[in-house]
Amino acid sequence: MTQSVPLTPNPDNTSGGNSLPLILDTLPDVSPLPTRGILRVQQQLDLLLLAIEALRLGASEEMLAVCQSLGLQGIIHNRVDLWRLRSTNPWRKCYNRANLTPDQIKTLIVLINFCAKRLLVPLTQLLLAAQQMKDKDIPLENNFRLSEYFSRFRSHFASRMNPRRAKVSVYLASSEELNSLAFSLLEELLFFSGTRGIERLLIRLFDGEVD
Repeated sequence: MTQSVPLTPNPDNTSGGNSLPLILDTLPDVSPLPTRGILRVQQQLDLLLLAIEALRLGASEEMLAVCQSLGLQGIIHNRVDLWRLRSTNPWRKCYNRANLTPDQIKTLIVLINFCAKRLLVPLTQLLLAAQQMKDKDIPLENNFRLSEYFSRFRSHFASRMNPRRAKVSVYLASSEELNSLAFSLLEELLFFSGTRGIERLLIRLFDGEVD
């Protein structure tokens, strides 16, 4: 199912009624957004957030708390706002055909970076465990914590993504493929959790087209 839901923030969401968070001004300008590839950008942002949810129970509430602590309520005030932005991922069952604005993209980038920083310890532990399993030629699923993460990710992915999408159907047909996607997102989250994580994510999303 696709739908067109306005992505403009709720008028009641603005703090002080006008200005955007100062933290967004510290990021490189991403406007005008490149027409080609914008759907891939929106898809990748949602998948990174999906991985964060699979890593920690209650991550959705934590995302909203991060938005409040960073003064991002003018763009993401509640669950509905966050859902609207994430539904621009074309793989979603409830796909919103509207494109994200530059400020909405930067808000999600900041959110991912700060959530990844908070998850630095479990991210590091999981990736170290994975390396040890690979060194011993043991399947990653044999590690309890990795298996738990993969299981949650598969569950989230299956419940939210549209099986009629060709790539989604491929992932849903193979636990191995879906686990591989989940693991690659772990590696990306660790990469984006550093002091220059925001800039790294911007560059990765736009393939160096950001000024």
